[in-house]
Amino acid sequence: MRITVVGSINLDFVAAAPSLPAPGETVTGATLSRHPGGKGANQALAARRLGAEVSLIGRVGDDEMSGAAVALMLAHGVDLSGVETDIAAPTGVALITVDPTGENQITVAAGANHFVTPEQLPARIETPLIAQLELPIETVEAAVGRATDFVCINLAPAATVSEALLRRADLLVVNETEAAFYGDALHVGGGLVVVTKGARGAVMYRRGVAMAWATPPRITAVDAVGAGDAFVGAIAVALLEGMEPDAALHFACAAGALAATRPGAQPSLGDRAEVEALMAG
Repeated sequence: MRITVVGSINLDFVAAAPSLPAPGETVTGATLSRHPGGKGANQALAARRLGAEVSLIGRVGDDEMSGAAVALMLAHGVDLSGVETDIAAPTGVALITVDPTGENQITVAAGANHFVTPEQLPARIETPLIAQLELPIETVEAAVGRATDFVCINLAPAATVSEALLRRADLLVVNETEAAFYGDALHVGGGLVVVTKGARGAVMYRRGVAMAWATPPRITAVDAVGAGDAFVGAIAVALLEGMEPDAALHFACAAGALAATRPGAQPSLGDRAEVEALMAG
C-alpha cells in the first residue's frame, strides 16, 4: 500500500515545564528539546511506521533547521522526493510547552509551509491521500480535487473549507473542539467521520449516526504532542487494510496512546509491533 501525504513539515522546540503558563505569566524551570514535527510529516511517518509506503509533498527552508526537520522521515524510508526547498522562507517551527501530565500549548510559525502551492502538486494523485489544514487551504483543496483514490482529511487546525472538500472526503478526522467548529457540516457527505476525545477514545460516524466506539489502553501520559497525528496515520492505514470500523478505531486509539507515553512528536511514533503489543495488554 502506498499513501501520499500533502502536509506541513516543522521543527518542534519543546519546553517541558512544571506547568503551562497563564496569560502574562512566566514559567521557569523548563527543559528544552528539539524534535521533527508538523502534522503532515508526523502523519507520514506514523503511516510509514505502521507498514505503509509513504510519499510526502511539502516544503522546507534553505536553512540549518531543514535537515533536523526531515531526519526521522529519511531514517525510516519516507519518500521525500516531493519535498521542495524554499530559498526565501524558513523551515516551519512549532513552539510547544508541555506540563508533567502531558497537556500542551502550541504556537506555529508556518514558514515555508505557507508557500506550498497547487503548482507543487502532481496533476493527479492516484494513491490514497492524507491531508491536513496546516498548508494554504487552496493547496489542500487542489490536492483533494486531484485525488482519484481514498481521501482522508484531518480538519486541523479548524478553518473554513468548501462543502465540496467535505463531500469528497472518504474519512474526516477531528477532535472535539474541531467537531464543534464544523458542526453538522461534517456529515454532509457519505464518508466516515471520526471524532477523537483524548483519553476517552474516539467515535466513528456515517451520515451523523454513530457506528463504532473505542477507548485507548490505559497508559501514563508523558507528552500528548503527536498523539493525534499517530491516530490519523493509524486509522487511515487500518481502513485501507480493510479492518472493520471497531477494529480500526481500537488500533488507532492504541497508536495514539502509545505516542502519548513518549516525548516529542515523531520520536514518539510507534511501529506495528509496539502498537499491537499495547493492544494485547
